Amino acid sequence: MKLICIGRNYAAHIDELSNERPSEPVVFIKPDSAILPKEQDFYIPEFSNEVHYEVEILVKIKKLGKHISEKFSHKYYDEIGLGIDFTARDLQSGLKAKGLPWEKAKGFDGSAVVGKWLQKEKYEKIDKLGFSLLKNGEIVQKGDTSLMLWKIDELISYVSTYFTLKKGDILFTGTPAGVGKVVANDYLQGRIEDEQIFAINVK
Repeated sequence: MKLICIGRNYAAHIDELSNERPSEPVVFIKPDSAILPKEQDFYIPEFSNEVHYEVEILVKIKKLGKHISEKFSHKYYDEIGLGIDFTARDLQSGLKAKGLPWEKAKGFDGSAVVGKWLQKEKYEKIDKLGFSLLKNGEIVQKGDTSLMLWKIDELISYVSTYFTLKKGDILFTGTPAGVGKVVANDYLQGRIEDEQIFAINVK
C-alpha cells in the first residue's frame, strides 16, 4: 500500500507559499510507515522546528488499475476521507533550495493522518465538497473540491500513467490555503461538510 500525494492543487495555497503554478500535477509518495496509528497523538519530530498541517481530501483506491481513462476513474474508488499531510517546512525549504527530493520532510513517521472513510454516495457532488481543519476550536483551513486545479478523476487517471494503482492505495488530493505551524498541545479536528472525520492531539 502506498500514499500518493498531490502538491500545488489549489491556487491560493500556491500563492501563499510563493510557488510556481504547475502545468501538470505535482506528485510525491509517502511510505505506509508515515500513517499515524489510530488513536495515537502526533509527536513533533526532533529534527524540525516548523511542522505544518495540510488538510486534504483523501481517496481510497478499491482495485488494481493502470493507464486509467478519466471517464472510468470513478470505478476505482467508493470511499473518500480526510487527512493531514504533515510537512517539516523548514526541512522541505532547505531541500528544495538545493534541488533535492522532499521525502525527509514529507514521509517521516506519523506524517500522514488518515481519518475515517465515508461512502462517496453520501455526497451529491464529489467535485463540490466542503472541508475544513480546526486548530484549538478555530477554523484555520477551509477548502472546497470545486477549487482543485485537477479534480479527483483527473488525478486518478494522471497518476495511473506512472504508477500502478492497487487496492488500498490512498490518494492525498492537495491542500487549500491556510497551512500553518503546529506546537505542542494543539488540538486538530478535521471535517467534511459538518461531520468530524478525525481529531488528534499534538505533543
